[in-house]
Amino acid sequence: MKKIFLLAMLNVLGDTTSNSQETKKAKAPANAKVIAPKIEGAGMVFETETIDYGTIEHNAEGTRKFVFTNNGNKPLIISNTQGSCGCTVPTTPKEPIAPGAKGEIGVHYATDRVGAFTKSVTVTSNAEGQPTKVLTIKGTVLPDPTPVATPVATPKS
Repeated sequence: MKKIFLLAMLNVLGDTTSNSQETKKAKAPANAKVIAPKIEGAGMVFETETIDYGTIEHNAEGTRKFVFTNNGNKPLIISNTQGSCGCTVPTTPKEPIAPGAKGEIGVHYATDRVGAFTKSVTVTSNAEGQPTKVLTIKGTVLPDPTPVATPVATPKS
């Protein structure tokens, strides 16, 4: 199974070429799709397992989504999603995800908390070989800008 996945990835990414001075790797086109091997049972392949919020403003919009595909031949049922703390709130798809269909797990991070963060979302499902999957969100929330003090004029005597 791993060999099939690696071969599929090489097919998407292209061949690598090298010479004695440098190594070049062909880049995948922006619209290239990740080819997930088909499996028996329900499957769950994420477009990304980590969402990087980057550096964001205090109280910025904190909602993002993890997109996945059911690469199996049976419906995928997500029974639970759990954030690692109260500041990370995931949303769970309520309906089964049909074979070949895409689904989303939403996550909202409370951006009223200033500083760097790394949090996780644990997904529980009927996916063959991975009944639990851990996803990660990370980033840094900036503090509010400090107001510039206006100089006070002192009377001259």
